[in-house]
Amino acid sequence: MGDKSPKSTQKKSSQKQAKATTADAKKKAASAAKVAPGKKK
Repeated sequence: MGDKSPKSTQKKSSQKQAKATTADAKKKAASAAKVAPGKKK
């Protein structure tokens, strides 16, 4: 179970980064919608 190969660790870190990026994008989109609600209509 203790797989410490560089490939597995790289995969895990990239997945974490992707999750953080999507969460950040959602936050930015939400804040943008709050700032400019007239753009969506």
